[in-house]
Amino acid sequence: MRLSPPSTHLHRFKLALRTTLNRAAMARTLTQTSQRRSAQTVPRLNSDAEMKKEAIAHLKARIARQKEIASGEHSIADEVIEMNKWIKISIVVALPACVLLVVKDMLFEEHKHRPEGPLPDYMKIRNKEFPWECEDCALFDNDCWKKCKEEQANEA
Repeated sequence: MRLSPPSTHLHRFKLALRTTLNRAAMARTLTQTSQRRSAQTVPRLNSDAEMKKEAIAHLKARIARQKEIASGEHSIADEVIEMNKWIKISIVVALPACVLLVVKDMLFEEHKHRPEGPLPDYMKIRNKEFPWECEDCALFDNDCWKKCKEEQANEA
């Protein structure tokens, strides 16, 4: 395992801190200068000039956010932090949930099997015969195929 000098760790920490502070400042500026909108937000009923000014501010905020996303200014440290966050969430939330569901299914749920024996008549309705030599047997019904082959051998 290769250890990097402490100055590298300090540099990465400073870079992550600076990035976080820049994002917080940008978010604060965006929320102060423009109202966040969704498709459900009704515009304010002001004069035409004020409504245009508000719409332009909203578009500028959206464009700034899209540029931030597209610029790819995420450092490797940010990506590793995000990855570790989702690994922890998976281990703490998803894994116990899966284990509990398996235990519940094994202890409390009883799945039913088809009863052994011949099928009821309504399950063997055929509009036309199967296109193979044992016309009454389904393709993967091995027991039926064995009986059919035995009957054909006895007849011959």
